[in-house]
Amino acid sequence: MADSSLTQSEADALVAMDKHRVDAQRWDYPDKGDKVTIPLVSTDRRERFLLDLRRHRIDFKKGTYQNRARQSVVLARLDFGGRPHRNPDDRRIESPHLHLYREGFGDKWAFPVPNNEFLDITDAWQTLQDFMKFCNVVDPPLIQQRLFI
Repeated sequence: MADSSLTQSEADALVAMDKHRVDAQRWDYPDKGDKVTIPLVSTDRRERFLLDLRRHRIDFKKGTYQNRARQSVVLARLDFGGRPHRNPDDRRIESPHLHLYREGFGDKWAFPVPNNEFLDITDAWQTLQDFMKFCNVVDPPLIQQRLFI
């Protein structure tokens, strides 16, 4: 069932909200087949967010970056290196693509990645930086970059 727990204006406000790292913990960028979930918090510390980083275990160029609010509401998800996505209106969106929360549908809608906000989608590390900026992570978590991403 689609997630309709937020109105569109609530979701848009959560996406636009500045997000900060919770502490000075260092996180390892996930290795092949791994996932890491990093907590984030709003400036006033009233809202909590999660930043998920996941890498495919076979195809190292395939992965997902995701920003969630209220534990389970996906606000934005970037899928790269994978298959195309079919939207509820039957429109096919090639990979990479960006899922954005849509009231009544949750994260079921995908959109082409905006080239003006993502500098080099083939560079996973740069794409992570761009995704955090897109999600308004103004004080990013300390993530240890791996030699081969």
